[in-house]
Amino acid sequence: MSSAQDPFYIVKEETQDSIDKLLQTFHQWERMPSDSKERPRLTKELLAGCESIEWQVDELDKAITVAARNPTMYGTDEVELDKRRRWTSNACDQVRNMKKSVLSGKGSIDTSTSNFNEMRRELMRLPNPHQPDKSHQYSAQNDDFISSESDRQLLLMRQQDEELDELSASVQRIGGVGLTIHEELLAQEKILDELGMEMDSTSNRLDFVQKKVAVIMKKAGAKGQIMMICFLLVLFIVLFVLVFLT
Repeated sequence: MSSAQDPFYIVKEETQDSIDKLLQTFHQWERMPSDSKERPRLTKELLAGCESIEWQVDELDKAITVAARNPTMYGTDEVELDKRRRWTSNACDQVRNMKKSVLSGKGSIDTSTSNFNEMRRELMRLPNPHQPDKSHQYSAQNDDFISSESDRQLLLMRQQDEELDELSASVQRIGGVGLTIHEELLAQEKILDELGMEMDSTSNRLDFVQKKVAVIMKKAGAKGQIMMICFLLVLFIVLFVLVFLT
């Protein structure tokens, strides 16, 4: 796998393409007379392009900062990180110089062919014709990075599946407990209804007995009431002896 397949290098190439297109527009703007009607439009286009590229480079800087906290996790090292920092720094400087030239209204950056090719080589880190290609040095690291990321994603997916299974089992247990509680409440409600009916029946019987006693007491007169009281007293004494003394 070449370095161009690395996520960083993919974004890097897209950003470099944007810088190349912006440089072409800048050359056109630079050669255009100051009183041209197209010059204001190109000026706005250049400023907007500079701001967009600055944002992209800033996001790459943030990604490099995150990778620097744990290089092993992202399959990189300090040499590669330093190389990426130099690229973002050079890209940012180039865009800022271009933006400064546009704002000042003068084409003040060096746009010669030799300087442009050297600057692009520095930004893209293309191999110099007189120097050996070093891209293969990072191929193994990039392969390890992609492999480790894939393994980590698979492990996370397995952990999530296990957690979902445990959650499903817990929900089923809670549902079973809820059904048991519901059935118990229904049984208790039935018992309470039966108890209420029995209490109503007993209350009606007591009312009936009280009415009968009142009628008997009324018919018996004073002598009968005394006789009944004595009878009840004797009955109470007998029950007391049977309950507490035997």
